[in-house]
Amino acid sequence: MIPAYQRKRRRPVAEINVVPYIDVMLVLLIIFMVTAPIVTQGVKVDLPQGKAETLPADSKPPVVASIDAAGEYFLDVGASQSREPLDLEQMAIRVAAIIQLEPERPVVVKADKNIPYERVIQLMVTLQQAGVPTVGLMTDPVENK
Repeated sequence: MIPAYQRKRRRPVAEINVVPYIDVMLVLLIIFMVTAPIVTQGVKVDLPQGKAETLPADSKPPVVASIDAAGEYFLDVGASQSREPLDLEQMAIRVAAIIQLEPERPVVVKADKNIPYERVIQLMVTLQQAGVPTVGLMTDPVENK
């Protein structure tokens, strides 16, 4: 005997609606994709690991941006070396012109060991803004004692 008024019992739904979570995840992904390049600012530098390797003999002579002990900037482009000090704006203009003509030409920074790190970074940032893809650091060879 089945009563006529018996209701069909509903069981509670135990499923999680994941659509809002997917929306939140996609929004966070977009936020991280937009902010990641801003957070990782810096200058790309090819630092030597242990002993530094010399440039290949068949490569073009490098453009050498120098900082002397007095903190003045100079530019050495193979045969022509500027004997007068340059400011960072002049350095950027000259290096940009060289890189535009010869994009494969290596660029290295040569700085006095007593120069503050900030001056070297300012030069490297200027070179990067001038269009130099990678900047090398020039060192003296290690003397065996």
